[in-house]
Amino acid sequence: MLTARILTAVMPTLRADQAAAYLPHLVAAAQRYNINTTARVAAWLGQLAHESGGLRYWQEIASGAAYEGRVDLGNTRPGDGRRYKGRGPIQITGRANYRQAGAALEIDLEGNPDQAATPAIGCLIAAWYWADRRLNQLADEDSEDAYRRITRRINGGYNGWQDRRAYWQRARLALGMAPA
Repeated sequence: MLTARILTAVMPTLRADQAAAYLPHLVAAAQRYNINTTARVAAWLGQLAHESGGLRYWQEIASGAAYEGRVDLGNTRPGDGRRYKGRGPIQITGRANYRQAGAALEIDLEGNPDQAATPAIGCLIAAWYWADRRLNQLADEDSEDAYRRITRRINGGYNGWQDRRAYWQRARLALGMAPA
């Protein structure tokens, strides 16, 4: 279902060679976490595309200092904000999320957070995060309202809503779905 052509249709700034390189990691992660229908794939790609700037940014551009001391993210030690800033296509953030993802994937992400910025691990984290937050069920509703709720679960609000929606619409079209 997911091809390099679909990736470049959804993310026009993504080069063909990048799409080909990322594709096996995205496919493996999607299969592992049952992101396996057109509605699920479209919603997942729309969110990943926004979070990572079209798979250009595997690490947050900002320093992470804004996350320093954020107890809600598990950043309780000096330097945690920078150390556990957003990484991967879903931009996982915070010591607690790194710890939880690492435990689920049996990887020491807390001890080596840079792993989250690699395509193989980053894609697994993105799919795990998606499944952990039960986003397949929302994607199955296949509505704009459900997609807004997905955005809220990922972002905590509606930051970048129009951009997320535009990526989602491109993904729907690339996968042969009607616009929402």
